[in-house]
Amino acid sequence: MTELTPQHQNPLALVIEDNNAQAKIFAKAVQMAGYESEIIKDGQIAANRLTETTPSLVILDLNLPNVSGEKLLHQMRDEERFAETRIVLATADPITAERLRPEATLVLIKPISFSQLRDLAGRLHDSE
Repeated sequence: MTELTPQHQNPLALVIEDNNAQAKIFAKAVQMAGYESEIIKDGQIAANRLTETTPSLVILDLNLPNVSGEKLLHQMRDEERFAETRIVLATADPITAERLRPEATLVLIKPISFSQLRDLAGRLHDSE
């Protein structure tokens, strides 16, 4: 997975997911939808990375080590520079997902298929 660098034309998508297999599927799906992808598997590392960049898209697992996805979601929504960032929550917890739905662009309940995420990411990319 690559970081957005000046030679890249595509917008950046951060895949913040601690499950390695799921993260790779998400990253490949967003790449196929026209994003550069970067996988982050730890909430604290994600929080640090979000101080350095403003991604176009974030695929966010809620159950992360060190800093929860819910806390990351609130931090992004509290900062004006993330106003245009599309945040897709990916969780197996439908109750928490429903509670957080107003703060997210989309909520996906795991398990999420590769084609489902690719198609949704493509629609988000096309509407930028």
